Amino acid sequence: MTVRRKIELLSPAKNADIGMEAINHGADAVYIGAPRFGARASAGNSVGDIERLAAYAHSFGARVYVALNTILRDDELEEARVIAYELYNAGADALIVQDMGLLQLDLPPIALHASTQTDNRTVEKVRFLADAGFSQVVLARELSLQQIRDIHRAVDVPLEVFVHGALCVSYSGQCYMSAAACGRSANRGECAQYCRLPYTLTDADGRVLVRDKHLLSLKDLNQSDRLEDLLDAGVSSLKIEGRLKELSYVKNVTAYYRLRLDEIFKRREEFARSSDGHTELFFTPDVSKSFNRSFTHYFLNGRTSEAIISPDTPKSVGEFVGVVKSVADRFITVSGVHSFSNGDGIGFINRKGVFEGFRVNRVEGNRLFPGQMPDISPKTRLYRNYNHEFEKALSRKSAERFLYVDITLYDTAFGFALEMTDETGVQATMSWECTKEVARTLQLENQQRLLSKLGDTVFRVRNIEVRLEENWFIPSSVLADMRRCVVERLMLARRIAFRRDVRKDVDKQRPVFPVKELSYLGNVANGKASEFYAQCGVRSVQPAFEVSSQGNVPLMFTRHCIKYMQGWCPKLVRRGDVPKEPLFLSYKDSRFRLEFDCRLCEMKIYKE
Repeated sequence: MTVRRKIELLSPAKNADIGMEAINHGADAVYIGAPRFGARASAGNSVGDIERLAAYAHSFGARVYVALNTILRDDELEEARVIAYELYNAGADALIVQDMGLLQLDLPPIALHASTQTDNRTVEKVRFLADAGFSQVVLARELSLQQIRDIHRAVDVPLEVFVHGALCVSYSGQCYMSAAACGRSANRGECAQYCRLPYTLTDADGRVLVRDKHLLSLKDLNQSDRLEDLLDAGVSSLKIEGRLKELSYVKNVTAYYRLRLDEIFKRREEFARSSDGHTELFFTPDVSKSFNRSFTHYFLNGRTSEAIISPDTPKSVGEFVGVVKSVADRFITVSGVHSFSNGDGIGFINRKGVFEGFRVNRVEGNRLFPGQMPDISPKTRLYRNYNHEFEKALSRKSAERFLYVDITLYDTAFGFALEMTDETGVQATMSWECTKEVARTLQLENQQRLLSKLGDTVFRVRNIEVRLEENWFIPSSVLADMRRCVVERLMLARRIAFRRDVRKDVDKQRPVFPVKELSYLGNVANGKASEFYAQCGVRSVQPAFEVSSQGNVPLMFTRHCIKYMQGWCPKLVRRGDVPKEPLFLSYKDSRFRLEFDCRLCEMKIYKE
């Protein structure tokens, strides 16, 4: 018998309602912000809402992971510990954490996942986290397939990777631009997104090389065509970014990836989804129709010639829908195969190289009548970043999640029994004692009809079997009560059968950390975290950037390289007009110096 590896589609949840819709649209797990201390400070949720989400998710064997992944001050540790217990009691399946100080506290036996903010790039780091008790590790977005494969072969811990959504240009947890420039720390969930601003690039002589472009703003990740490669590399959890995203986005992207994964599972029997049930969609998913800055594979294939930034805008570009054929006084004629609707949002790159847009008031065939005519010329490429009809469809009920059940009605010595077994083998039975009476008319069809009415439950009938010795009369009200009772018992049985993950048992002796000295990049903001690393053999621990003055240190570490992007990489260019270094990025009163580590193929950014 083939042992099937469980694969998890992990979707974001801004709130409990969005999380439940993610489950409906095919997610095997969702991640959601804790009441406090999540890396998206504006996406916190009450314990009550998380409990409601967990109860719904568990009915399908799906899981709920809660982000508790900021770095913590000493005076916040006790509150974080209390929240951890509250979340465990509410049914949460795991905590996503960054701060190692939490491992020194009296926590409940809840599973711990290492957040991507812990900068998980190497075999040594992932092995350390596994040995320290983490049940799942979120890998850095910058890793290639080969690097993921190497980590999987060396370390026996489930690996989680991002497959879709917004990209941080910096290694996660290693960006301090926002903290340095305006006091809003990304590691405290308050990133001001300095990477999305328009910058002017100058050389050491003050010569302007690029003016007012979004040189650090990455396109959005889309690995939907590389899922099988990721599974073969050893990935177990495929994560969609977006804890700030709205409902329609989560519905569409989750459903799209659910379909892609199910196609793979039909061909590859060694893989199986990690939750139960089936999803019926009432729309056709298309990720190009939801918010996107256009798409990239980032570094999954290593460094390639693929453009990974969106220099003209940090906003949603959307889907390409055609080219301007002609421009009249009140309308634009479009050449292309796409249809349009009143209310669509259309964007384009204007004559100044800036992305702008207009709303479509009226459509006549391939003629678009904007609310206000833009300054646009023929041959301009058009993009739709708001699809009115698509969003309208997603505002309604757009999917249904269900479990198949087999129902059997049979005789007992004292009456009748109704048995219901779901597709996973969980079973419930209800008996009814009564005096049996033969009916005057055939009852089979009516009995099957009544038993099949499962209403708004999570169950759908796969098979009904009536095994009665005679054509007994059973009142419709009795059959309805038996059906209702059995459904309730089956739901209870499923809750009892569900097994939450628990914290890994680890040796009392702490594992040895890969390095002996830890700089501000370790993000140690409290005494418990310092204590943890000391127990792991670290001799020197510097405080986090957020709690101590660090001097002129790098504020960002990134694999994105502006020299490579501009064609100035010394590994590729032997001669020509290469600008004099250092290079600088400027935005209003802020100025940053760039430093290039060609050995590591990385770029660093300093505040100037």
